[in-house]
Amino acid sequence: MKRKKHLIIACTVILVGSIMPSCTKLDKKIYSVEPVGNFYQTPAQLAAGVAPAYIALQNIPDGNVNQMNEITSDEIIVPTRGNDWYDGGQWQGLWLHKFKPDVFVDGGWSDLNNGIGKVNFTLNILNGLSNKPSNYNNIVAELKVLRAYFIYQLMDMFGNIPVVIDYNTDPSKVTQQNRAAVYQFLESELTTNVPLLSTNVDKTTYGRLTQYAGYMLLAKLYMNAQVYTGTAQWAKAITAINTVINSNKYILQPNYFDNFSVNNDGSGENIFVVPFDKINIGGMNWEMQTLHYQSQATYGLTGSPWNGFCSTADVYNKFDVSDARRSQFLVGQQYAADGVTPLKDVQTNLPLVFDPNVTSLSSAADAFRLAGARNVKYHPEAGTAGNQSNDMVIFRLADAYLMLAEASMQTGDNATALVAVNKVRARAGVTAWTAGNLTLASLLDERSRELMWEGWRRQDLIRFEVATGQPYFTGARNPAKTADGDQHTFIFPIPAPELISNPNLHQNPGY
Repeated sequence: MKRKKHLIIACTVILVGSIMPSCTKLDKKIYSVEPVGNFYQTPAQLAAGVAPAYIALQNIPDGNVNQMNEITSDEIIVPTRGNDWYDGGQWQGLWLHKFKPDVFVDGGWSDLNNGIGKVNFTLNILNGLSNKPSNYNNIVAELKVLRAYFIYQLMDMFGNIPVVIDYNTDPSKVTQQNRAAVYQFLESELTTNVPLLSTNVDKTTYGRLTQYAGYMLLAKLYMNAQVYTGTAQWAKAITAINTVINSNKYILQPNYFDNFSVNNDGSGENIFVVPFDKINIGGMNWEMQTLHYQSQATYGLTGSPWNGFCSTADVYNKFDVSDARRSQFLVGQQYAADGVTPLKDVQTNLPLVFDPNVTSLSSAADAFRLAGARNVKYHPEAGTAGNQSNDMVIFRLADAYLMLAEASMQTGDNATALVAVNKVRARAGVTAWTAGNLTLASLLDERSRELMWEGWRRQDLIRFEVATGQPYFTGARNPAKTADGDQHTFIFPIPAPELISNPNLHQNPGY
């Protein structure tokens, strides 16, 4: 049994119990459901009670939030192929940084606020317990750190946001706080609650926040402090990162792709993941988003992929030929499952040859259906049509090493930075860097190679632009993207539906 199944079972039990208050017939004795007050009586029951709050995470690494963070960067492009993938221009708008406060942007806002709401609902139930088990404070701390993750992402993406931490808050009283204020709240919330989380790294904490996942979140907050508040906090970031590394609870998995395989719950590198399962937990659709329709024959899928997300030659060419990570991309002739029979695009009769060169954002040409390198970092799962079983990674040790390298460089400790980045490069099978190779620009490229499509690229580009003044995020990009007029695109617009429903909210500058 995979470790993730413990979370699945807990979710099932608690969800059934939590929906019962909506029933109107309350005079019949229900034998299959325990009242909330009767359930949360033991430490084990209380630990299981956090499961529904985690469900909202399923929309984060493979949904609106990830798409908004990656397609606005240089790592993912969604070309319009004939009539496919235009969808009102939303995919092109992300790439071009022409953000609109529309339904698509509202999806990311809603997904994150849904997570906040689920945590607040669960905390409201727990706060009302008359008899609190011995681990009550630890579970409350875990929920607060989970909520901090959602608030952190919301602040990172939208800047000036409401911070709602009480389930009974009157919606008409909700107002925005600026980024600096949200930063201060998050720092206090994390430094108070992370030390109360479990230090166990085993099946009981798989898919849940441990102290080490909490310190990774705190490190992310400090790494981007200059963006959020105007004041860098590199030394604080180093302290948080070293807490994770020096715990010795994690290793760099010898095979990079073991972190993303169908059975990646055995990875010793992954610090915090969102569990998925083709039977019990759907929504992991990486294979469908990126692969071509006829790639179904390559991987034994039960449905035809969507021929959408891909990367450009500029991204693919960042990898040396010897870099093991390069094989996450499919380029060139594609074959059937036997590895011998060449495939064709049956609609055009062209050989199924993926060309990483994406020369425009939109084209009706037959060959353009094959433009872009396709990403199979999360390996496709035979017998599925989406809903893969690969657990999706939020935090892993390699990111800790690369953050340590960056923060150390920013504090003048290039020796520590060089050791940290070379640990990651050694695993990839590429030549170790010398002091002459170590620059912020080269480190930004290394983060791209290592963390490709993992949801951090937009944030990285903005952080490096703020630190160096180079237009990593706002600059021109091929194909078709011109330089942004200013830096208001560092954050997204507040979605129009939210402004309409709550007149206390105000639109971000520039929109």
